[in-house]
Amino acid sequence: MVKQKKGSIINMASIYGFIAPDFSVYNETDMTTPAAYSVIKGGLINLTRYMASYFGPKQIRVNTISPGGIFDNQPEIFVKKYCQKVPLDRMGKPNDVATAVCFLISDESSYITGHNLVIDGGFSII
Repeated sequence: MVKQKKGSIINMASIYGFIAPDFSVYNETDMTTPAAYSVIKGGLINLTRYMASYFGPKQIRVNTISPGGIFDNQPEIFVKKYCQKVPLDRMGKPNDVATAVCFLISDESSYITGHNLVIDGGFSII
């Protein structure tokens, strides 16, 4: 990327990198989220800002995507509780993230760098 003076790097973080988990959605399940997960994802968000600043003069863009809950056959009770906390009333689908990745690697986003794109159906706003 440095040689060609062009590139796009996308880091995958999570909404738990900038908000605390709502542990109530995990009640009545065997699921949880460890503290290390939030630490790592928060670190990726800030690493993105650092890298965007460092690589910007080389015309390399660096962004982060922070998805909320993506449906992957989680227990029904979890899905129900999670969706109740999402203004769009559903969990995300893999394609919700994939299309954002396509946008961020394309020239359509050529003036976007250092950004954390939140894809969570509104979970993090309430």
